[in-house]
Amino acid sequence: MPTEAQSPPPPRDTSALDDALMARFAAAGFLRLDPPILQPADAFLDLSGESIRRRMFLTTGEDGQELCLRPDLTIPIAREVGRLRLPLPAAVSYLGPVFRFRSGGPGEFRQAGVESFGRADREAADADILALALETCAIYGVPEPEILIGDVGLFAAVLEALPLAPVWRRRLMKDFGQGRLDEDLEKLSEGAPNGTATAHAGVLSALAGSDPGAARALITDLLSIAGITTVGGRTVSEIAARFLEQAALEGNGLSSDAAIVLSRYLAITGEPGTAAEEMRDLAREAGIDINAALAAFEARAGFLAARGVNLSDVHFSAAFGRPLDYYSGMVFELGDPDGRVEGPLVAGGRYDPLLSRLGASAVVPAVGFAAWVERLALLEGQS
Repeated sequence: MPTEAQSPPPPRDTSALDDALMARFAAAGFLRLDPPILQPADAFLDLSGESIRRRMFLTTGEDGQELCLRPDLTIPIAREVGRLRLPLPAAVSYLGPVFRFRSGGPGEFRQAGVESFGRADREAADADILALALETCAIYGVPEPEILIGDVGLFAAVLEALPLAPVWRRRLMKDFGQGRLDEDLEKLSEGAPNGTATAHAGVLSALAGSDPGAARALITDLLSIAGITTVGGRTVSEIAARFLEQAALEGNGLSSDAAIVLSRYLAITGEPGTAAEEMRDLAREAGIDINAALAAFEARAGFLAARGVNLSDVHFSAAFGRPLDYYSGMVFELGDPDGRVEGPLVAGGRYDPLLSRLGASAVVPAVGFAAWVERLALLEGQS
């Protein structure tokens, strides 16, 4: 038994803070939803990738369906909006437990947040969500968090304006926000997956340009014959898809000029006004058109300023993204300026493709955030 001195302090009662937060969400017009804790696993695996499987609490239903304890609340909330057929635009909020294996932390923790679906005024909606996220931090005693923003839509516009093979556009978008872009740019510049001949370069060359369905079936069969079921957490199907991607990437290099443009873009940081000027200068010098995405970026900055956000406190990083491919526009994180807790206090962004990928008949504009209320509660009263 631990001694009294070794015992952890009793948990603080944060119910009053939580109540204040949910009251603020309600006053802003957000309807509280509470999706089921047990969710179909396929939605998370399809939308977040098989890599999330290692962090999920999984089980199987009586009918053989793979189920999980919800690892986040954005996807369950989006599914609930569809199930309830809420009229759009819809503004919803939540507060409840989520479940993920985490190194150095409990597998169950609480998140609160809001999701806005169906607003056509995207830049104004973005600003409203970020302003509400700042209010969330203030409720827990962090009135001036660090503000980091990125823009997936701007990165996509730069990729679209450059002479890139479609397979490379998909690869770079997939890797955006996952810390692999430097490696990708090196491969692009060298014109081969690893810059040198690989051990299976001949097979890759043979597959390049072949019928994708037949090639995938062939690789899947070969892996199954070899008795391979998973490698590094990837299924046979994922291994086959990855191998075919490598075949498509083989030989599809990038001019040094285009690689330089991407590197210069990803190095842009600073407050939004300065960053916009640098991006506009880069686009003009490179002869690329990203005017529409830049106009949206600047409009959002204007709405933020109108909502009382000091733009000099906002740090933009062109290289900041999200490791989830349904994000499509602004992304942001709010952090503790004094570094007292690890990880973001609040994180969110725009994810217009999500509802259509969950079965909606059309793309629905969507933006929201999640707050780690237990991290915030640790800071309350310390300022």
